[in-house]
Amino acid sequence: MEFNTISVVGLGYIGLPTAAVIASRKEKVIGVDINQSTVDTINQGKIHIVEPELDMLVHAAVKEGYLHATTTPEPADAFLIAVPTPFKTNPEHTSHEPNLTYIKAASQSIAPVLKKGDLVILESTSPVGATESMAEWLAEARPDLTFPQTHGEESDIRIAHCPERVLPGHVIRELVENDRVIGGMTAKCSQAATELYKVFVEGECITTTARTAEMAKLTENSFRDVNIAFANELSIICDKLDISVWELIRLANRHPRVNILQPGPGVGGHCIAVDPWFIVSETPDEARLIRTAREVNDGKPQWVVDKVNEAVGKFLSANPDKTAKDVTIACFGLAFKPDIDDLRESPALAIAQQITTSNPGQTLIVEPNIEVLPSGKLEGCTLVEAQSALDSADIVVLLVDHKPFKSIAPQKVNGSYLIDSRGVWTA
Repeated sequence: MEFNTISVVGLGYIGLPTAAVIASRKEKVIGVDINQSTVDTINQGKIHIVEPELDMLVHAAVKEGYLHATTTPEPADAFLIAVPTPFKTNPEHTSHEPNLTYIKAASQSIAPVLKKGDLVILESTSPVGATESMAEWLAEARPDLTFPQTHGEESDIRIAHCPERVLPGHVIRELVENDRVIGGMTAKCSQAATELYKVFVEGECITTTARTAEMAKLTENSFRDVNIAFANELSIICDKLDISVWELIRLANRHPRVNILQPGPGVGGHCIAVDPWFIVSETPDEARLIRTAREVNDGKPQWVVDKVNEAVGKFLSANPDKTAKDVTIACFGLAFKPDIDDLRESPALAIAQQITTSNPGQTLIVEPNIEVLPSGKLEGCTLVEAQSALDSADIVVLLVDHKPFKSIAPQKVNGSYLIDSRGVWTA
């Protein structure tokens, strides 16, 4: 199958790098996003997210004419949909049910420009059955075309699911080097999708069904979530038993068949903190271990907040001349993982927000990967440099193990009450 033009719908942390990598192979790429500011930034050869090497790729692709962005889909031979799949919400709370609104909207936006022979691939991490739902939405919008769910191998439109599986901070390399699981709604759909990914993927392309491909991504992240939950639960147990969890894990990992991960303040990001719930929502009675792991990891931020409140109490007891308004708390890190600017589903951000709400004194934020604090989330906080925070803080809360924090000598933090959720200064 020949792809003269490839469209990528959704120019975020996955869509833009994917579009740029494909364009770097001298393929014509149309990027589509509903955010006009994002589109304008890309068309200037610039980027709106932080990802190593991405700025150079986008600049070259736009300058050479292989990539342009728009808010309105244009005809293409293949469409890759990479839009968010958040949880459903109502005015009172957020549920753990997947919200496919963005996928549906993206499907309906490309439907008018579809033509016989086109390929549509869903890259968004999705609950099992989402690819089939997308095919139904497309069929409803274009009754003049045939789709795999009704016409099988003879359909006018090919449809597949190929989940992304890249690590922020290494996206450009992993888009090229990692294996891809490709699930077509038919064998011909899988073949067409494989031909597209072989344009830029050097790893192996393994074909399966759309449902299995959807479940593969959810399984990968649930596996990681369960292992992280074990480490986080260990940290809570060790704290109660007055044992250093960092030393304990080092010792246990000397066993040739044990490899315990490092605990942290919770689990964040757009995948691990979300995907397991997609399995639970579809099979609530069967996914018992997966649900428990999610609950352990979702509960860890509150445990960190409780440790901060405990430290405040100790500080005030040791300084009876001071009140809660005199306490300065410094939070080190907001991102969901080290050395990136991505705050999505970040437990560090959630913890900092809780601390800000409960702390009548000053709350300082140290996050070297951002220039301004997220709007409306940390009102009253001040973004400062690390040394300024260490000079001023009575209580230091280490939430993300960014490289700059690791270079700070532990003795520089000794004068403060310390809650080190990543073992940077206490391990």
